[in-house]
Amino acid sequence: GNKKEKNPLPLSPGTLADGKEAFSHYCVACHGMDGQNTGVPFADHISPPIPSLASPEVQGYTDGQLKWILDYGIWPSGMPGSKGTLSDDELWSIIAYLRHLPPEGSEGVPDMYTH
Repeated sequence: GNKKEKNPLPLSPGTLADGKEAFSHYCVACHGMDGQNTGVPFADHISPPIPSLASPEVQGYTDGQLKWILDYGIWPSGMPGSKGTLSDDELWSIIAYLRHLPPEGSEGVPDMYTH
């Protein structure tokens, strides 16, 4: 769904910072701080495994397709939909961040897995 929809937010340091901030609140438990599952103990042990968001498969989706996934989730994978929880601007900023993820492992392990 949504293949042709374009990200309305400008690609800017502010958009990327907003995306990283929203990602850090809503996505790190399953995708890690870097979007590449670093430090997520169960990422490879669920079915289907949680993909690295830097993978060619995920990066091959259009921005509109990523927005649709963020809005509606992927059933029965465990990826929840966030429509009504996150604003469109938060979702679009996350998508901008996904296009510019930091190097794998560079952000460390999410705090919830270090205690």
